[in-house]
Amino acid sequence: MMSPANEDVTETMVKRPILHTPQSDTPPRADPKTLAIDIGGTRLKAGVLDVDGTMVSGPERIDTPHPSGPSELIPTLLELIRPLGAFDRISVGFPGVVRSGRILTAPNLGTAAWHAYPLANDLEQRLGKPTRVLNDASVQGLGEIAGVGLECVITLGTGFGFALFQDGLLAPHLELGQHPCAKDKTYDQYLGNAAFHKVGRVKWNKRLQRALGFLDTLVTYDTLLIGGGNAQVIDFDLPANVRIVPNAAGITGGVKLWGPKMEIAFAKPSVPHRPPPEGVKPVPVMP
Repeated sequence: MMSPANEDVTETMVKRPILHTPQSDTPPRADPKTLAIDIGGTRLKAGVLDVDGTMVSGPERIDTPHPSGPSELIPTLLELIRPLGAFDRISVGFPGVVRSGRILTAPNLGTAAWHAYPLANDLEQRLGKPTRVLNDASVQGLGEIAGVGLECVITLGTGFGFALFQDGLLAPHLELGQHPCAKDKTYDQYLGNAAFHKVGRVKWNKRLQRALGFLDTLVTYDTLLIGGGNAQVIDFDLPANVRIVPNAAGITGGVKLWGPKMEIAFAKPSVPHRPPPEGVKPVPVMP
Protein backbone atom coordinates (compact mmCIF):
# COMPACT_ATOMS: atom_id res chain seq x y z
CA MET A 1 0.00 0.00 0.00
CA MET A 2 1.29 3.47 -0.83
CA SER A 3 2.14 5.60 2.18
CA PRO A 4 0.30 8.94 2.70
CA ALA A 5 3.50 10.81 1.83
CA ASN A 6 3.80 8.92 -1.43
CA GLU A 7 0.15 9.56 -2.23
CA ASP A 8 0.76 13.29 -1.87
CA VAL A 9 3.74 13.17 -4.22
CA THR A 10 1.83 11.24 -6.88
CA GLU A 11 -1.27 13.41 -6.56
CA THR A 12 0.81 16.57 -7.09
CA MET A 13 2.63 15.01 -10.02
CA VAL A 14 -0.39 13.86 -12.06
CA LYS A 15 -2.12 17.25 -11.92
CA ARG A 16 0.72 19.02 -13.74
CA PRO A 17 0.16 19.96 -17.37
CA ILE A 18 1.30 17.78 -20.26
CA LEU A 19 3.51 19.75 -22.62
CA HIS A 20 3.56 17.27 -25.53
CA THR A 21 1.05 14.94 -27.14
CA PRO A 22 0.45 11.87 -24.96
CA GLN A 23 1.69 8.48 -26.09
CA SER A 24 -0.34 6.80 -28.81
CA ASP A 25 -0.73 3.22 -30.02
CA THR A 26 1.54 3.91 -33.00
CA PRO A 27 4.23 1.19 -33.32
CA PRO A 28 7.70 2.32 -32.18
CA ARG A 29 10.00 3.70 -34.87
CA ALA A 30 12.92 1.62 -36.14
CA ASP A 31 15.22 4.63 -35.59
CA PRO A 32 13.89 6.24 -32.39
CA LYS A 33 15.37 9.51 -31.18
CA THR A 34 16.28 9.55 -27.48
CA LEU A 35 16.12 12.67 -25.32
CA ALA A 36 18.98 12.08 -22.88
CA ILE A 37 19.07 14.14 -19.69
CA ASP A 38 21.92 14.31 -17.18
CA ILE A 39 20.86 15.74 -13.82
CA GLY A 40 23.77 16.87 -11.69
CA GLY A 41 24.21 18.76 -8.46
CA THR A 42 25.93 21.56 -10.38
CA ARG A 43 24.48 21.47 -13.91
CA LEU A 44 21.66 20.03 -15.99
CA LYS A 45 22.56 18.80 -19.48
CA ALA A 46 20.50 17.35 -22.30
CA GLY A 47 20.75 16.28 -25.92
CA VAL A 48 18.91 14.20 -28.51
CA LEU A 49 20.61 11.01 -29.70
CA ASP A 50 20.06 8.82 -32.74
CA VAL A 51 19.78 5.05 -32.41
CA ASP A 52 23.60 4.69 -32.50
CA GLY A 53 24.11 7.19 -29.69
CA THR A 54 25.30 10.06 -31.89
CA MET A 55 24.11 13.43 -30.67
CA VAL A 56 21.91 15.02 -33.34
CA SER A 57 20.72 17.99 -31.27
CA GLY A 58 22.43 19.75 -28.38
CA PRO A 59 23.95 19.50 -25.91
CA GLU A 60 22.13 22.15 -23.94
CA ARG A 61 23.39 23.10 -20.46
CA ILE A 62 22.14 25.17 -17.55
CA ASP A 63 23.11 25.53 -13.90
CA THR A 64 21.12 23.39 -11.49
CA PRO A 65 18.71 25.64 -9.57
CA HIS A 66 19.07 25.93 -5.81
CA PRO A 67 17.05 24.86 -3.96
CA SER A 68 16.92 21.75 -6.14
CA GLY A 69 13.64 20.05 -5.31
CA PRO A 70 11.26 18.78 -7.99
CA SER A 71 9.25 22.01 -8.00
CA GLU A 72 12.38 24.02 -8.88
CA LEU A 73 14.37 21.57 -10.98
CA ILE A 74 11.72 20.12 -13.30
CA PRO A 75 10.51 23.49 -14.73
CA THR A 76 14.18 24.39 -15.35
CA LEU A 77 14.63 21.05 -17.10
CA LEU A 78 11.62 21.66 -19.32
CA GLU A 79 13.04 25.00 -20.42
CA LEU A 80 16.41 23.36 -21.10
CA ILE A 81 14.99 20.81 -23.55
CA ARG A 82 12.74 23.18 -25.55
CA PRO A 83 15.36 23.94 -28.26
CA LEU A 84 16.24 20.28 -28.83
CA GLY A 85 13.40 19.33 -31.17
CA ALA A 86 11.49 16.08 -31.57
CA PHE A 87 12.23 12.84 -29.74
CA ASP A 88 10.53 9.48 -29.20
CA ARG A 89 11.69 8.40 -25.75
CA ILE A 90 13.48 9.80 -22.70
CA SER A 91 16.49 8.66 -20.66
CA VAL A 92 17.47 10.36 -17.42
CA GLY A 93 20.60 10.02 -15.31
CA PHE A 94 19.82 11.03 -11.71
CA PRO A 95 22.30 11.52 -8.83
CA GLY A 96 20.88 9.14 -6.26
CA VAL A 97 19.17 5.82 -5.71
CA VAL A 98 16.49 5.08 -8.33
CA ARG A 99 14.08 2.14 -8.25
CA SER A 100 11.51 1.57 -10.99
CA GLY A 101 11.58 5.22 -12.02
CA ARG A 102 11.06 6.40 -8.45
CA ILE A 103 13.70 8.41 -6.57
CA LEU A 104 14.69 7.06 -3.16
CA THR A 105 17.55 9.42 -2.33
CA ALA A 106 19.09 12.57 -3.80
CA PRO A 107 22.00 13.57 -1.53
CA ASN A 108 23.73 15.62 -4.23
CA LEU A 109 20.66 17.84 -4.61
CA GLY A 110 20.63 18.75 -0.94
CA THR A 111 16.93 18.16 -0.28
CA ALA A 112 14.65 15.40 0.94
CA ALA A 113 11.88 16.61 -1.39
CA TRP A 114 12.89 13.96 -3.94
CA HIS A 115 12.37 11.04 -1.58
CA ALA A 116 9.83 8.61 -3.11
CA TYR A 117 9.28 10.98 -6.05
CA PRO A 118 7.96 9.21 -9.22
CA LEU A 119 10.21 11.03 -11.68
CA ALA A 120 9.76 8.69 -14.66
CA ASN A 121 5.97 8.84 -14.35
CA ASP A 122 6.05 12.61 -13.95
CA LEU A 123 8.09 13.16 -17.13
CA GLU A 124 5.91 10.70 -19.05
CA GLN A 125 2.83 12.67 -17.99
CA ARG A 126 4.39 16.01 -18.92
CA LEU A 127 6.11 15.04 -22.18
CA GLY A 128 4.00 12.15 -23.43
CA LYS A 129 6.97 9.85 -24.10
CA PRO A 130 8.17 6.63 -22.44
CA THR A 131 10.80 7.43 -19.84
CA ARG A 132 13.54 5.49 -18.08
CA VAL A 133 15.49 6.86 -15.11
CA LEU A 134 18.75 5.40 -13.81
CA ASN A 135 21.54 6.46 -11.48
CA ASP A 136 23.76 8.96 -13.30
CA ALA A 137 27.03 7.06 -12.79
CA SER A 138 25.39 3.99 -14.32
CA VAL A 139 24.34 6.02 -17.36
CA GLN A 140 27.85 7.43 -17.76
CA GLY A 141 29.25 3.92 -17.54
CA LEU A 142 26.90 2.67 -20.24
CA GLY A 143 28.33 5.34 -22.52
CA GLU A 144 31.93 4.16 -22.08
CA ILE A 145 32.22 0.51 -21.02
CA ALA A 146 33.68 -2.07 -23.40
CA GLY A 147 31.36 -4.82 -22.14
CA VAL A 148 34.25 -7.13 -21.21
CA GLY A 149 35.20 -8.24 -17.70
CA LEU A 150 34.49 -6.41 -14.46
CA GLU A 151 34.30 -2.69 -15.22
CA CYS A 152 33.97 -0.14 -12.43
CA VAL A 153 32.85 3.45 -12.96
CA ILE A 154 33.28 6.37 -10.58
CA THR A 155 32.28 9.99 -11.10
CA LEU A 156 33.97 12.90 -9.36
CA GLY A 157 31.64 15.88 -9.23
CA THR A 158 29.35 17.36 -6.60
CA GLY A 159 29.59 13.95 -4.95
CA PHE A 160 31.15 10.55 -5.63
CA GLY A 161 29.23 8.34 -8.06
CA PHE A 162 29.71 4.58 -8.49
CA ALA A 163 28.57 1.85 -10.88
CA LEU A 164 29.71 -1.68 -11.65
CA PHE A 165 29.32 -3.81 -14.79
CA GLN A 166 30.12 -7.46 -15.45
CA ASP A 167 30.54 -8.23 -19.17
CA GLY A 168 28.30 -5.29 -20.01
CA LEU A 169 25.56 -6.14 -17.52
CA LEU A 170 24.76 -3.56 -14.87
CA ALA A 171 25.18 -4.79 -11.29
CA PRO A 172 22.74 -3.76 -8.53
CA HIS A 173 23.38 -0.18 -7.51
CA LEU A 174 25.58 0.57 -4.50
CA GLU A 175 25.53 4.08 -3.05
CA LEU A 176 29.26 4.01 -2.34
CA GLY A 177 29.33 7.79 -2.00
CA GLN A 178 27.42 7.38 1.27
CA HIS A 179 29.88 4.79 2.64
CA PRO A 180 32.54 5.80 5.20
CA CYS A 181 35.90 6.44 3.59
CA ALA A 182 38.13 8.22 6.11
CA LYS A 183 37.49 8.94 9.78
CA ASP A 184 33.95 10.33 9.95
CA LYS A 185 33.72 11.27 6.24
CA THR A 186 31.86 9.45 3.48
CA TYR A 187 33.28 9.28 -0.06
CA ASP A 188 30.95 12.15 -0.95
CA GLN A 189 32.31 14.29 1.88
CA TYR A 190 35.93 13.21 1.35
CA LEU A 191 36.12 13.67 -2.42
CA GLY A 192 33.12 15.78 -3.46
CA ASN A 193 33.40 19.23 -4.99
CA ALA A 194 33.03 20.99 -1.64
CA ALA A 195 35.99 18.98 -0.30
CA PHE A 196 38.06 19.86 -3.37
CA HIS A 197 37.54 23.58 -2.79
CA LYS A 198 38.10 23.27 0.95
CA VAL A 199 41.39 21.31 0.96
CA GLY A 200 42.80 22.34 -2.43
CA ARG A 201 44.03 20.42 -5.46
CA VAL A 202 47.18 18.91 -3.93
CA LYS A 203 45.53 17.42 -0.84
CA TRP A 204 42.45 16.37 -2.83
CA ASN A 205 44.63 14.37 -5.25
CA LYS A 206 46.32 12.64 -2.31
CA ARG A 207 42.89 11.76 -0.96
CA LEU A 208 41.86 10.38 -4.34
CA GLN A 209 44.98 8.21 -4.61
CA ARG A 210 44.18 6.73 -1.20
CA ALA A 211 40.53 6.14 -2.11
CA LEU A 212 41.46 4.44 -5.40
CA GLY A 213 43.56 2.01 -3.38
CA PHE A 214 40.53 1.22 -1.21
CA LEU A 215 38.41 0.77 -4.31
CA ASP A 216 40.86 -1.58 -6.01
CA THR A 217 40.94 -3.77 -2.90
CA LEU A 218 37.16 -3.71 -2.52
CA VAL A 219 36.15 -4.36 -6.15
CA THR A 220 39.23 -5.98 -7.76
CA TYR A 221 38.06 -4.54 -11.07
CA ASP A 222 39.57 -5.31 -14.45
CA THR A 223 39.02 -1.73 -15.61
CA LEU A 224 38.26 1.50 -13.77
CA LEU A 225 36.65 4.41 -15.64
CA ILE A 226 36.73 7.86 -14.01
CA GLY A 227 34.28 10.55 -15.09
CA GLY A 228 32.81 13.75 -13.73
CA GLY A 229 34.04 17.33 -13.87
CA ASN A 230 36.81 16.89 -11.31
CA ALA A 231 38.36 13.97 -13.20
CA GLN A 232 40.07 16.69 -15.22
CA VAL A 233 42.11 17.88 -12.20
CA ILE A 234 43.73 14.50 -11.48
CA ASP A 235 47.48 15.16 -11.56
CA PHE A 236 49.04 11.78 -10.73
CA ASP A 237 49.82 8.85 -13.03
CA LEU A 238 47.05 6.29 -13.29
CA PRO A 239 47.57 2.54 -13.74
CA ALA A 240 47.20 1.06 -17.22
CA ASN A 241 43.74 -0.32 -16.40
CA VAL A 242 42.39 3.06 -15.25
CA ARG A 243 41.29 5.81 -17.63
CA ILE A 244 39.48 9.12 -17.57
CA VAL A 245 36.32 9.30 -19.68
CA PRO A 246 34.60 12.38 -21.13
CA ASN A 247 31.66 13.99 -19.37
CA ALA A 248 29.61 13.70 -22.56
CA ALA A 249 29.07 10.02 -21.70
CA GLY A 250 26.54 11.18 -19.10
CA ILE A 251 24.34 12.12 -22.06
CA THR A 252 25.42 9.70 -24.80
CA GLY A 253 25.01 6.71 -22.48
CA GLY A 254 21.30 7.50 -22.39
CA VAL A 255 20.54 5.58 -25.56
CA LYS A 256 21.82 2.37 -23.89
CA LEU A 257 19.00 2.48 -21.35
CA TRP A 258 16.78 1.15 -24.13
CA GLY A 259 19.08 -1.73 -25.14
CA PRO A 260 18.16 -5.40 -24.56
CA LYS A 261 20.73 -5.81 -21.77
CA MET A 262 18.89 -3.20 -19.71
CA GLU A 263 15.41 -4.75 -19.79
CA ILE A 264 15.91 -6.43 -16.41
CA ALA A 265 16.81 -3.10 -14.82
CA PHE A 266 13.43 -1.67 -15.80
CA ALA A 267 11.28 -4.75 -15.19
CA LYS A 268 8.22 -4.43 -12.97
CA PRO A 269 9.38 -4.54 -9.33
CA SER A 270 8.90 -7.84 -7.53
CA VAL A 271 8.65 -6.17 -4.11
CA PRO A 272 6.66 -3.13 -2.91
CA HIS A 273 8.30 0.30 -2.96
CA ARG A 274 10.36 0.75 0.18
CA PRO A 275 10.83 4.08 1.96
CA PRO A 276 14.07 6.01 1.55
CA PRO A 277 16.85 4.84 3.90
CA GLU A 278 17.56 6.80 7.03
CA GLY A 279 20.92 8.42 7.62
CA VAL A 280 21.53 9.74 4.09
CA LYS A 281 24.03 12.60 4.37
CA PRO A 282 23.46 15.46 1.91
CA VAL A 283 26.49 16.68 0.01
CA PRO A 284 27.37 20.35 0.55
CA VAL A 285 26.43 22.36 -2.54
CA MET A 286 28.90 24.96 -3.78
CA PRO A 287 27.35 28.40 -4.38
